[in-house]
This record gives sequence, C-alpha cells and structure tokens, in this order.
Amino acid sequence: MTAEPTTTDDSTAGAGRQGGRSRSQLQRRRRIVQAAAALASRGGVEAMQMRTVAERAGVALGTLYRYFPSKMDLVVAVVSEELDLLEGSVERRPPRTDSPPGRTVEVLMRATRGLMREPELADALIRSLLLSDVRTDIGDRLAALLLRAAAGPGADIPDDDPRRVVVRALTSVWTMEMIEMLRGRATAEESQARLEIAAARLLHDF
Repeated sequence: MTAEPTTTDDSTAGAGRQGGRSRSQLQRRRRIVQAAAALASRGGVEAMQMRTVAERAGVALGTLYRYFPSKMDLVVAVVSEELDLLEGSVERRPPRTDSPPGRTVEVLMRATRGLMREPELADALIRSLLLSDVRTDIGDRLAALLLRAAAGPGADIPDDDPRRVVVRALTSVWTMEMIEMLRGRATAEESQARLEIAAARLLHDF
C-alpha cells in the first residue's frame, strides 16, 4: 500500500464535496472510485473492502476514509459515475423516438444495457442503494434525465408539476425490472415491453 503525504486540503475532503479541490485530489478521488468499481464488478459489494480499495487505488487507507467515510459513500460515488456516463450518452445522442413515453424507455434501456455489461457491479449498486441510509441525489438525477427526454430539453417544468412525480414512479418501475433481470427472472426484451406499457400509462399527459 502506498502512503501519501497529508495535506490541508485532503484533511477536509468529504465524499460529497469537490469544490476547492486541486487537480491531483480530483484525480486521486477518481482512482479510488475506479478501483471500487473494478472490485465490485468482480465480486459485488462484498469485494469492496476499504483496505483493498485503497491498495488497488494506490492511496493510504486514511486518505480513502477522508474522501469516503464509509463503504456506502463509495458505492454512491460509483453509481454517480455510471449516471455521469448515461447523461453524457443522452447529451451526445438524444433519444429519437417520436413519443415522450418512447423516449424515456429508450433512455432507461441505455442505462440497462450499460449496467448489464457488468452484472456483478449492477447487482451490487442496486442492492446497496435499496438498502442504503445514505442520502443521495441519484433518483432525482435519473428522474430529471427522463423528464428532459419526455418533455424536451427546453421545456420549463415547475417544481410542483405532477409530471415530476410520475417520472419518478417510472424510475421505480425500472429499478424493479433491473432486479428481475439480475435474478434471471426476466430478459431485456421482457423488461422493455413492461417498461413501454408502464411509460405509456404513466406519461399519457406529456
């Protein structure tokens, strides 16, 4: 394990705060998250032992805990990285389906395909988030992404618009479909068919 010198900034680095960090600190944080993702993809959450993550990332164990005070904070960071990739994909290649329900399902199936390429990681992330008591913005980010897909990127939707609630409900349906797929009880095609039905019913007012 490689020990690193302690700096004033490192001692105040929290799991959810990046403002004010140096480039080297951001790079170190990214190495940690990538190491955790690699371990989870091979052995699930159980493989994400903090000491093992630190060794794989080449940082001191104390440094790891300054960035991520608990394993669940680390899991949330890995999920956030996956969501970053999905948001980038949607920005580069917006969904082309004509209907709002169709566009949301297209986004959800992109997420599904991306996660199912690493089923151990997908299972670890979804299982951990369902059981986690760590507050995250993952659900809000995914719902916002679906809302933009359904209503269009330029749409102005108030915070109290009920469509936000139904889009969030659709993310819950998708989560359950992911669990069914990971347990081997559904195929991607079957899950997509059910998502299309749910989206058509939930988003009929868009």
